[in-house]
Amino acid sequence: MRVVLAGGGTAGHIEPALALADALRRLDPGVGITCVGTERGLETQLVPARGYDLELVPAVPLPRALTPRLLTVPGRLAGAVNAVAAVLDRVSADILVGFGGYVATPAYLAAKRRGLPIVVHEANPRPGLANRLGARLADHVFSGFPEPALAGAAYIGTPLRREIATLDRLSTGDKARSWFGLENDRPTLLVFGGSRGARSLNQAALAAAPALRAAGIQVLHVLGPNNVPDHEPPPGDPQYVLLPYVDRMDLAYAAADLALCRGGALTCAELTAVGLPAAYVPLPHGNGEQRVNAERIVAGGGGLVVDDADLSAEWIVHHLLPILRDPERVAVMSEAAARFGRKDADIMLARKVLEIAG
Repeated sequence: MRVVLAGGGTAGHIEPALALADALRRLDPGVGITCVGTERGLETQLVPARGYDLELVPAVPLPRALTPRLLTVPGRLAGAVNAVAAVLDRVSADILVGFGGYVATPAYLAAKRRGLPIVVHEANPRPGLANRLGARLADHVFSGFPEPALAGAAYIGTPLRREIATLDRLSTGDKARSWFGLENDRPTLLVFGGSRGARSLNQAALAAAPALRAAGIQVLHVLGPNNVPDHEPPPGDPQYVLLPYVDRMDLAYAAADLALCRGGALTCAELTAVGLPAAYVPLPHGNGEQRVNAERIVAGGGGLVVDDADLSAEWIVHHLLPILRDPERVAVMSEAAARFGRKDADIMLARKVLEIAG
């Protein structure tokens, strides 16, 4: 069997596709898997690092306004569809599974042209253009959000890497904190802004560093690649560990008592799967799906939400320090966050894909 996965741009599209690929291999070690993406996305780094074949096709971003660029879309889209169709032919694909992003639109159209079964997975409560189109062409649509926005979508959750889906934070905590050079007996705040980082989170957390240290809080701060801080906290105790990137987010989650982060679908899925409460800072632009992602967790007691414009060092000190100093409150919030977690979406989706293609 040959499966082609289409999803690119950010980790939110790529990681669920790779989690599905891993699950397919566990169920059927002989399955052939090819990922298609564009040279503009993180797939050029993430896919080869996980050992899967990656085929690159032209990116065709769709303008959101009526501009002269709109006139170039049909020709460029046709070229991208032909490129994906050539990949489908070359690998003798049996099925296409799409997760959104620039590559998904031409992939859906190419698969439809070739008469292949199409499966769409939408992690967000507000689908992008690609998956809205894909859902019209697909044989089966699955959702990572419990109130699917796409007609006929079945809720299964978002596929996650096994090391995250199976993480036991309590038993791994001491090892994880030692891994990052942190103390085992101090409250720990994890700061990260998604796969590309977030400048506003970086600035606010760094500005709050003196107050966090004075309160006995240690910090694991993942800046994001290509993000250079305006200043770095001087060496001291408690530790303020500043890293450009972490490829073991399972250990970062295990080391933490509370997170400060964006509200992307993948982030919310991972944090609830491991039961880590968070202060969510939704992106201030886009279609508002990050706030929707976070608000259901917050309403259930598993976190807080703050507008990007309102995030500051003072907000961190006023809202997060009282939580970090209260182990019982952290435990209650952790249990609340975990109630929203789904750990088996990768296997569920893999079984569906093998059933549909077979």
